[in-house]
Amino acid sequence: MNSPPKPPIAINSRGHPTEFEQIIQEKSHNFVGREFVFTAINNFLHRHNQGYFTIIGAPGSGKSAILAKYVTNNPQVIYYNAELEGKNRADEFLINICTQLIHQYSLNYTSLPDNATEGSWFFSSLLQQISDELEPDQKLIIAIDGLNCIDRNSQPPGTNLFYLPRYLPDGVYFLLTRRPFLREKSGLLIETPSQSLDLADYPEQNRQDIQAYIQNYLTPLTPLPYEGRGEQDYSPPLVGEGLGERSNLKSWLSNHYINEQEFCDRLTTLGENNFMYISQVISAIPSLRDATRTVSFSTRRSANANAENFYPEPFWYNQLPLGLEAYYQQHLHKMIPPEQGTEYSIDVLNVLIQQQKAISVDAIAQIIDTDEYEVEEVLENWLEFLQQQGIASETHYSLYHSNFRDWLGRQAFKTL
Repeated sequence: MNSPPKPPIAINSRGHPTEFEQIIQEKSHNFVGREFVFTAINNFLHRHNQGYFTIIGAPGSGKSAILAKYVTNNPQVIYYNAELEGKNRADEFLINICTQLIHQYSLNYTSLPDNATEGSWFFSSLLQQISDELEPDQKLIIAIDGLNCIDRNSQPPGTNLFYLPRYLPDGVYFLLTRRPFLREKSGLLIETPSQSLDLADYPEQNRQDIQAYIQNYLTPLTPLPYEGRGEQDYSPPLVGEGLGERSNLKSWLSNHYINEQEFCDRLTTLGENNFMYISQVISAIPSLRDATRTVSFSTRRSANANAENFYPEPFWYNQLPLGLEAYYQQHLHKMIPPEQGTEYSIDVLNVLIQQQKAISVDAIAQIIDTDEYEVEEVLENWLEFLQQQGIASETHYSLYHSNFRDWLGRQAFKTL
């Protein structure tokens, strides 16, 4: 049976589908740093004639923002986001990406073949056509955000995720992002140059970028010079340039007698190199009412010397920013889908919640009195939400962020 025709994909002047342009702008807003990632990408592109470059990182580590910024700086890059609703299916990907390629490279197609979504044949054909016409220094780069979101049931078992090609012609590159995964279950069989960059392997660079991100909200915007009036006359920052976010946070800190540098250091530590946590907290802080921190002037002065007191109480306990709570709820539903949780998965999660430090499979198995294989199976399905640490030739596991662990501890799994 023929499926009903889909409406044409709207593509803006930058070459990206309009449905993706908003997320590109949002993710690259207030972007800072990550130079070590961009350097690695550029080195890979110059070192190889084609290939796959994958950015790996825990939830909230900034993968999507990195990709959005790269696309913003390189508008010729083809972009696709598998995290958006309805975009995690192979057929949707092929229709969208092939349409982008035809449009951007002015290929001689008025419509896609009826069987364009039946495997990678048409997609690979387009890549080869474009490769044959590329100039010596020209590159075709396709950026795909969120490989971990792909619905593997939307294509036959054993095929590459989104039917991504096993081989690539010269000048063709894929830039991918995904959460941590088991290598043997990557969903990709490729025989072309490839490289992965795990953000967790760069803790100091991540910490520096987190601090720069926070400082960006504490730095006054430089007024723009009035055109034609000389360098000494300045205009106020334009609406939408972030003045509200910055002035609100600075005012809140000032009103609560909080030193900005110590606040930055404290929030950096609490953030554990997680941009999602930092951004959600910064967005929520200016909206706090004084009632959340009612103290006398003398108490405020004494608190000024103690960085431990600088963090607003609501985020210490059970009043997370709504966006962060919804984010964690998505994690939980993916880890233990409603009405599908097993005895072992809940038991393993309870152990991870109670542990302040990483713990081995053997130790978890002993605590819940079960076979190590059962524990390993659960943990393998949760790798994207875990940190792995090698201790004495044995892998130890912990939840990827202590704030997520604390939130789980307050749920009592009422949603299961």
